[in-house]
Amino acid sequence: MTELAAASPDLYFDTIFAYQRAGALKSALELNLFTAMDEGAHTAEELAGRCRAPVRGIRILCDYLTTIGFLTKSADRYDLTADTATFLSRRSPAYLGGTAEFLYSPKLTGYFTRLTDTIRRGRLEDDTMVADENPEWVQFARAMVPMMMPAAQAIADLLGTQTAPMRVLDLAAGHGIFGIVLAQRNPQAEVVAQDWASVLEVATEHAHAMGVGDRHRTLPGSAFDVDYGTGYDVVLVTNFLHHFNVGTNVGLLRKVHGALVPGGRVVVSSSFPTRIASARRWPRASASPCSRIPRRETRTRSANCAACCSTRGFVKQPCTPCQGPTRWYSA
Repeated sequence: MTELAAASPDLYFDTIFAYQRAGALKSALELNLFTAMDEGAHTAEELAGRCRAPVRGIRILCDYLTTIGFLTKSADRYDLTADTATFLSRRSPAYLGGTAEFLYSPKLTGYFTRLTDTIRRGRLEDDTMVADENPEWVQFARAMVPMMMPAAQAIADLLGTQTAPMRVLDLAAGHGIFGIVLAQRNPQAEVVAQDWASVLEVATEHAHAMGVGDRHRTLPGSAFDVDYGTGYDVVLVTNFLHHFNVGTNVGLLRKVHGALVPGGRVVVSSSFPTRIASARRWPRASASPCSRIPRRETRTRSANCAACCSTRGFVKQPCTPCQGPTRWYSA
């Protein structure tokens, strides 16, 4: 009886109703509700006019957003919390709402509506996320820069401030922000961004917008097939290895090794478990910001990380924690 009294169903209810929270947040972003509030609309009537929606619907949405912590309410007035103003108003330079375009895409959410069938099958029925020229990655490149910026800054900190000439290869660059930040930190860094041509158009836009377009060039094609060339001081392999098995990753990292100058470094950022007993740091394989994934994936994903050690020239060293918006490990 004591154990029953100490048990709590909170985790179950928080999880089973999570779709409601996500749906409400998605609607608020699509209606630009938070931005309207940041611009001075605070009552349901004022917000309804700005969002072009009926007062009743806006009031119900705002009340719900208040109960889950995105807003505060006093009498008939709604206000943004500090976090909401910082990350969900388009007026803020730290705006994260654009990531919802990718994270809520039918392609991604569809994987979870069919998850039971996928588990029973043991594989995805339609695994096209890593297919050639997948347009989903163009959407990713346009939407995800704010979410990736802390990781890009952390990797730049990891590599340290440098002013000497540096050649950087940014594999599966996507938005390009990881290489772009290195180029911002080092005025003599030259970045080669590799990805599909359609995705690299977005990376090029970002490079010019962030003032490093003259030191940023592209290498279109598949990371597994394209010729990287040689002479790189740093190779960035970010948010990529977790898509593939150990054997595939070992082959890729062997290819990366051949592109590095003696003493060069590879930085690996991927989706590994928060707690990894076997993850290590390598002088030429600097691993890796690690975000939380399901416990059932621990063995496979840790092995993906540790597979670097079986690649010629990669030597184990201790892993050190790095602060960021998620829990990760870096080298």
